[in-house]
Amino acid sequence: MEWLKKITFAAFNRTIMNKGPVSQFIQHHYRHFNAAALVDAAKGYETHLLEGGKMLVSLAGAMSTAELGISLAEMIRQDKVAIISCTGANLEEDVMNLVAHSHYKRVPNYRDLTPQDEWDLLENHYNRVTDTCIPEEEAFRRLQKHLVKQWKEAEARGERYFPHEFLYKTVLSGELKQYYEIDPKNSWIVAAAEKNLPIVVPGWEDSTTGNIFASYVIKNELKASTVKNGIEYMVWLADWYRENSGGKGVGFFQIGGGIAGDFPICVVPMMYQDLEWHDVPFWSYFCQISDSTTSYGSYSGAVPNEKITWGKLDINTPKYIVESDATIVVPLIFAYLLGW
Repeated sequence: MEWLKKITFAAFNRTIMNKGPVSQFIQHHYRHFNAAALVDAAKGYETHLLEGGKMLVSLAGAMSTAELGISLAEMIRQDKVAIISCTGANLEEDVMNLVAHSHYKRVPNYRDLTPQDEWDLLENHYNRVTDTCIPEEEAFRRLQKHLVKQWKEAEARGERYFPHEFLYKTVLSGELKQYYEIDPKNSWIVAAAEKNLPIVVPGWEDSTTGNIFASYVIKNELKASTVKNGIEYMVWLADWYRENSGGKGVGFFQIGGGIAGDFPICVVPMMYQDLEWHDVPFWSYFCQISDSTTSYGSYSGAVPNEKITWGKLDINTPKYIVESDATIVVPLIFAYLLGW
């Protein structure tokens, strides 16, 4: 068996040498526990793409404020992401960082803040996400007037669009370039808009721009129907999935939990069980990055096998879970896939 060991070792070395220093580091050092799960998930993702599969990436939490766009934008440009499901917060916060980056405030000692400290941040128009404060005036308001323009122009023409389509139109109009404060290559929304990447945004109403839109509806300045809703996203996603699930199929790379992940993954059991379309294939790869531990009733902490009982994953679907901080894990997996 010595010859087999030599062949395996040689193949391992070739794999390492074809990658950049970050990839070589994680392959050499990340050998056990969550570290090994990270490498396994990355290699599974790579294999899925090499075999002709497509990948959905879901973004929960505050991944855009964590500047995941630095690696995600390049993943989009290199066609390693076929579709994204994200919260309304992640949709807008990438653009907010793009147009107001220098105004963000970092608070490393956020654990020590008193209620008065938090109130002072509010009074100074800062909205805190862990150690990072989003500047309300510079970020929200710079984006708002241009989005409102898109909403009103569409309504005047009798047109309706999804939330991400309105944001795409705003970005592609070039009107925001005057505010750019980071290299746009690090904005995943810019990369997605340039490719017209499919996005679904469940629960968009639970976001700052969703709240702003609602305020215009309350003031009778816009109609609620001007922005397409979540049910329409699900109907659209069902069509997209059927068109793209042939061959190797569509994989599911879930960052965090919540609605960003639960909404799109349900499209498969919805078609199979509710529409009785029994030719619909299961998701063909699954990985979840989350620090939520398994507990009673927790979706975010549920192990992947639970999804078999819901008709989302097959018995043989490759399944991975990395129980760690997504802001650490995901850039490393993306770096591996990008060969960095």
